[in-house]
Amino acid sequence: QVQLVESGGGLVQPGGSLRLSCAASGRAVSRSTMAWFRQAPGKEREIVAAVRGGDRSTTYSGSVKGRFTISRDIAENMVHLQMNNLKPEDTAVYYCAAGASSLIMSSMWQSRSYDFWGRGTQVTVSS
Repeated sequence: QVQLVESGGGLVQPGGSLRLSCAASGRAVSRSTMAWFRQAPGKEREIVAAVRGGDRSTTYSGSVKGRFTISRDIAENMVHLQMNNLKPEDTAVYYCAAGASSLIMSSMWQSRSYDFWGRGTQVTVSS
């Protein structure tokens, strides 16, 4: 049984940083495309960042590029999202997702490409 469990969310002031973690069980992150999505109230779920299992290629949404970094810890079977210079518009529930190892880049951006999801962790950016 595959389980993804997110942690690390919380309340942070604008300009601050948070590090989200996703602990995976039942599936190796090294053989999966792992992604972070987010969903703000009243908005659709959107891709934040993803890392492909096969060649470790990464992709980021334009709104977070240069501020967020996705990484994998193969030994711990975890995926992290380092979020710097946070803005109020980053406020959302952040979800970890796992999909096939060899997703093409365009598929990495689509939530339907991912087979397994965590329950999410709330990130609130406010002064």
